[in-house]
Amino acid sequence: MPSDLPSSPAWQQFAAAARGAPLDGASLRIIEAAGLQVDLTTQRHSAPLDLAGAALLAQQGFERTRAGLFAGESINWTEHRAAWHTALRAAQPPAAVAAQILGERQRVRQFVADADARGAYRHVLHLGIGGSDWGPRMVVRALGDKGLHRRIRFAANVDAHDILLQLGELDPAQTLVIVSSKTFTTTESLANAQVALDWLRQAGIADPFSHMVAVTAAPQAARDFGVAHERIFRFWDWVGGRYSLWSAIHLPIALALGNDTVDELLGGAQSMDDHFLAAPIAANAPVQMALAAVANRSVLGYATQAIAPYDSRMAYLVPWAQQLEMESLGKSTTADGTPAGVPTSAVVWGMTGTDSQHTFFQWMHQDAQGAPVDFIACRQPDHDYGRNHRILLANCLAQRAALLTGKPYEEALSETQRTESDPAQAALLARHRVHPGGRPSTLIMLPRLTAHTLGALLALYEHKVFTQGVLWGINTFDQWGVEFGKVLAKRIIAELDAADAGAGAWKDASTRHWIGLLSRQ
Repeated sequence: MPSDLPSSPAWQQFAAAARGAPLDGASLRIIEAAGLQVDLTTQRHSAPLDLAGAALLAQQGFERTRAGLFAGESINWTEHRAAWHTALRAAQPPAAVAAQILGERQRVRQFVADADARGAYRHVLHLGIGGSDWGPRMVVRALGDKGLHRRIRFAANVDAHDILLQLGELDPAQTLVIVSSKTFTTTESLANAQVALDWLRQAGIADPFSHMVAVTAAPQAARDFGVAHERIFRFWDWVGGRYSLWSAIHLPIALALGNDTVDELLGGAQSMDDHFLAAPIAANAPVQMALAAVANRSVLGYATQAIAPYDSRMAYLVPWAQQLEMESLGKSTTADGTPAGVPTSAVVWGMTGTDSQHTFFQWMHQDAQGAPVDFIACRQPDHDYGRNHRILLANCLAQRAALLTGKPYEEALSETQRTESDPAQAALLARHRVHPGGRPSTLIMLPRLTAHTLGALLALYEHKVFTQGVLWGINTFDQWGVEFGKVLAKRIIAELDAADAGAGAWKDASTRHWIGLLSRQ
């Protein structure tokens, strides 16, 4: 792998091919993957770009690194450990970790089955943040439209307004509190856990820890906090937080939606794993999405990537993907310590359609550059209002077509001339109605939203992000930027908690000012 990516022959060929590839939507380009249809027709495409993309993957060691991902090698090179989330969803995990994974998977299943049999825990409060929160929260929101086995609430923000709002809807005597934290030192989750324990005590629960379980990679820390050994579910340090949905972190999903739903979710993800491993490069959905994303960001200069699910149940898919992509790819240093040399992670943002059309699509259509968009939709709804669904899909397709084709000045002028008698006024108004077009997008079509298709969709994005990291030569599995902020926050917390808190040794006047002021409150 070259230390100077931009000057490497494969990169230069890829960049030239990306700039020269047409974006006209003329040739249908749909990849079938694990039951999903990934339509890349409206991304730049050409035979030279296909060849250049394959050469770039080869140069960057894609096949070797992909094999290392599935084999549990230490591909997280800055932390010297594996990133083995694929093993968590395998029906038969790799031998080295099979006993651990299957054992914890069974413990979760048994806990849920026992609770169901006893009619226990009508309410569940889940406390986690980041990777310990967005995955379960997103899945429960996406799949809960047919009813939940239990009332479940999520609290992540350390702002106590959040958890107090959730607690107000729960019955302490019937509530299970789940504290999910990889290290079990996460400030927000442990602070909220203390609030929950106080709430249980104030309700007369003699042993509040009998209403609490922990999900963590640090079981001793959970025991030190007060959670009983048998009420701790484990995952491992080779599971990244944003990839931990596939571990015991899915306990709230199982309690809310059932063990069978979890099995289907894991099965859908494994189906995408199989596709990612076996499909040739040209027909490999995560790989082709990654190549398009790298071309859009690093060659064509798009700074952002929008995601627009045309299904209200997938509202939380956007922040889930935002964390996945920006925490994984928000870096610019390669394995040998040199800069990547090209722009890496795009800013990921978005909203469900059709709400997004009335929020930011004006910018998408007529900003000087706009942004690539991932449109996500389901062919079949899970309701009986067929016309509503047809309107929804029509809007999805229309927005995508409009972004591609645009509206040239001549077409806009023809419109305004029909309503304006003054030629000068018609010409002026026409300029305001021009749409540049040529905006790239991908359409991901699910047959319908099920646990299996959702699992496949999530794994699709995981493997896309992994491939982008390989192409840029960066480590997608560490998060030193997040850790730096946490360290500084702990310093400030200690200063604010101290009775004689000063302003510490902070370099900037603003931080010194606010610490001094807030410590006197």
